[in-house]
Amino acid sequence: MKFRLPEYQKPDFTKEPFKSSPDAKLETVTHPGTAPDNYHATSIFPEYVKIKGQWKLLKESRMDCVIVLEDDNTLSVKEFRNLKMGDRVVVGRTDDGSEGIYVHAAGFKQDLTSSQDAFAFRTGRSRETAFSMDYDRLYELLKYEKEHGYIVWVLGPALSFDHDSRNAMVSLIEKGYVHAILAGNALATHDLEADLFGTALGQDIYHQTPMNKGHYHHIDTINKARRYSSLKEFVEKENIKTGIVKACIDNNVPLVLAGSIRDDGPLPDVYSDVYEAQDAMRMHTRKATTLIGLATQLHTIAAGNMTPSYHVQGGTVRPVFIYTVDISEFVVNKLKDRGSLSVTSIVTNIQDFLVQVNRNV
Repeated sequence: MKFRLPEYQKPDFTKEPFKSSPDAKLETVTHPGTAPDNYHATSIFPEYVKIKGQWKLLKESRMDCVIVLEDDNTLSVKEFRNLKMGDRVVVGRTDDGSEGIYVHAAGFKQDLTSSQDAFAFRTGRSRETAFSMDYDRLYELLKYEKEHGYIVWVLGPALSFDHDSRNAMVSLIEKGYVHAILAGNALATHDLEADLFGTALGQDIYHQTPMNKGHYHHIDTINKARRYSSLKEFVEKENIKTGIVKACIDNNVPLVLAGSIRDDGPLPDVYSDVYEAQDAMRMHTRKATTLIGLATQLHTIAAGNMTPSYHVQGGTVRPVFIYTVDISEFVVNKLKDRGSLSVTSIVTNIQDFLVQVNRNV
């Protein structure tokens, strides 16, 4: 099954109602970090704004932000907290073009064939779903994206609890199928613990046996790491030989670690300020062409909501592919509930998932 990038169907702005649509209205920010009333909030879909008679596409969008017209007449998408005094914000609550704002939700939709019924069983995603085709499509997608895209992985700590999944992730990094990783303090902690002690949360990562005094291992790892200014220095000085953190450092793969209120430590390089973490994550989600979230509900929703359904690449509009993988049906469907409608969900344990993906790419 050779991968083909879906073709984007651009709106025809030479036709009505677009031709006679007014320019979008702008209002100025009068209080830092606060948008004018009646601001237009962005979605995951391609959006166009009419400025001086020309329909302009938002090039780096994200959900629940506002559109700012810059001094050079380009459009930027900003979080509310990043609005500055004097910023000119697009206002209007309709998105059908009548206020100079158009949300193009059908840009990548395929027409239904005559063989597809309007009603059918098992259209949702659950433990009963057959995922064989999803796996095959993902293998081909990753092979394409390795050379032509930007693959961002969002990782929960569960994958570092298992010997084989940890090694599979390292292999994917080394083979070039990982361009950035977004995770939390726990993923890095237990990955480093696995190198130092062979455990994760005190359990052997292969045979899962709790080790004597093993409950100290992750805290000992953090305590030792905090003697250094960075994870890179820690890995080098403590001679860390294996794992995801080391593979990222060795292969120059960005590793963004966002802290949470429940963290021990944290490790060096972990963002303790939630908004600094979000900004660091968005540096990669704005470039993402494929996003894969594994066994982390919070980080997957955060990253997914920062990732639009499209990416502008060399003047071409292409789709962004988002996957969520978890053993829980609730978790994999939660991202779609929060507005990221273009997600593909796979219900399985992520250890088996990673091993299979690594074997097939």
